[in-house]
Parts: sequence; C-alpha cells; structure tokens
Amino acid sequence: MGTETRKEWQRRIMRAMRFMEARLDEELSLDDIAREAHFSPYHFHRIFTGMTGESVRAYLRRLRLARATHRLSYGKCSVTEVALRAGFEAPEAFTRAFRAAYGMPPSAWRKAFRGRSRPRELSELLPPIIMKERCMELEVTIKRLPPLRVACVRHVGPYDQCEAAWVKLCAEAGKRGLFGPDTKFLGVGHDDPQITPPEKIRYDACLTVPEGFAGTPELPVAVVGDGDYATAVIKGPYTLLAGAYAWLCGVWGPDSGREFAGAPSLEFYLNDPKTTPPEEWLTEICVPLEAAR
Repeated sequence: MGTETRKEWQRRIMRAMRFMEARLDEELSLDDIAREAHFSPYHFHRIFTGMTGESVRAYLRRLRLARATHRLSYGKCSVTEVALRAGFEAPEAFTRAFRAAYGMPPSAWRKAFRGRSRPRELSELLPPIIMKERCMELEVTIKRLPPLRVACVRHVGPYDQCEAAWVKLCAEAGKRGLFGPDTKFLGVGHDDPQITPPEKIRYDACLTVPEGFAGTPELPVAVVGDGDYATAVIKGPYTLLAGAYAWLCGVWGPDSGREFAGAPSLEFYLNDPKTTPPEEWLTEICVPLEAAR
C-alpha cells in the first residue's frame, strides 16, 4: 500500500510541477496548484516541500529564473522587462537573485549567451535546489483525538509574536478558574508561514475547558480534534516545527497509505516554555487525516 501511495503522490506532484511550468506568466494561487494535484490546500505546501526538497515558491522562482535566461539569450526584451515578467518588482532584486543562481548578473549572461544556435530546454537552465528546511526523522503515531472543547484567543501576525494572545488567554482563564490538573495547552495554526504574508497569519492560542464553561465574548469556545491525526513529538525550539511538518507530510505521508484532511493542524505544548530551556521544549504536532478506507 505504501509503495503504491508514494508512486501516486509522486505522479500528483509531477502534475503540479507541470501545471506551474505551463502557467509561469499567471498569478498562481496555492489553492489552484493543490487542486490540480488533488491535495488538500491546507497541507499541500508541506507535502511539496517534503517530497521535492524546496517550497512551491522556491520552485516557481527557479522556473521563472530559468525562463529569464532563455529570454535574455534569445529575446528582445530589456533586462528590466525580463525582470518584471519573471515576477520581480524591481530590477535590483532580479539581479541579486539571478547572480545567486547563475554566478553572474543578467546583463553578463545576455552578453555571454546571446544568439546560441539551439535554444535549451527549460530543465537544462534550472539553477540547483537550495535546501532550506532541516531534514529529520520522526516517530509518527496515528491517534484518534476526541472532540476537545477549547477556549481560544486569536492572534493575527507572525507566529513568533503570538505571546500577547497567550497572556490574554491565561489571564482570562485564570479569572474564571478554568485551570485544572488536566488542562491542555494547544495552538491551532490556520496558515502556513512559508506561503502566507506574516501580517495575515492566523493562529489560535487555546486551552481545554470543562463542559460547564460556555464561553464569553473575550474567551470564545470552539471544538477541535474529533478525528484521526498523524502525530509526532518534536524536542527543541519552535523553529524546528516547519521542517517537522514538511517531513511528516512529504516523507512519512506518501508511505502511510493515508490522505491528509482539509483542516488545520494542532500543536500541543507539553511543557512550559517559560520555565524550560528551548532545547528541552516538547511539542506534539498533529496533522489531520481523512478517515481510513
């Protein structure tokens, strides 16, 4: 089952790659690319990163830079026009990216390769992949999470600036006597920071609450869980989580025989970051799965 699933996922990733390659002049949304590959938009970016070694954004940029080399060699557009058509807002940014990929500025490339007798294929011109995510291996367990009633405070902005939401959550919960020996602390990440502008990232700081608490305007109650999740515990600072998600979705996922569901992931914080050194932090990440077939 795992081998067949991996082959199927590889075909779907290749379909997404071809979809992007054929539409480099368009504004491509992640939802469109995920839909073409028949993956959930919630987790497609992590699947793609884990399976290919680079993000969707990085892959698109490599494709557009490769096409730019072709236009510089055979086209009549100015360097500025080539930069704009490659998706760069300023020629200076294009020049920096081009130099980093090909070892020379675009003007030097045009001079060196102008008028080659045979236009090269796009694949021949792709700069190498630059790995950004840390590779890791995790022990993954599939768990059935019960419905969890949680009080939550919404944070909008970079994940590493969510402390104010936690301060408010704990202050409001403390005033109402909601803390108990079985209270769990968790976060619900609605957006992938690799693809969402930092100022638009949505995150809910949550803690479990007893049945008798109905919520307040300051502390609304939601229900999370209630399904199968692929889970793994990460030890260390929260900066490791992006790589962990990519590995779980893009390395473990294809061999698992399961499909990821279109719902947010959950993060359970198993110790107190205020009293524990970062290298000892324990976070259980939980990625939702479709029901087993």
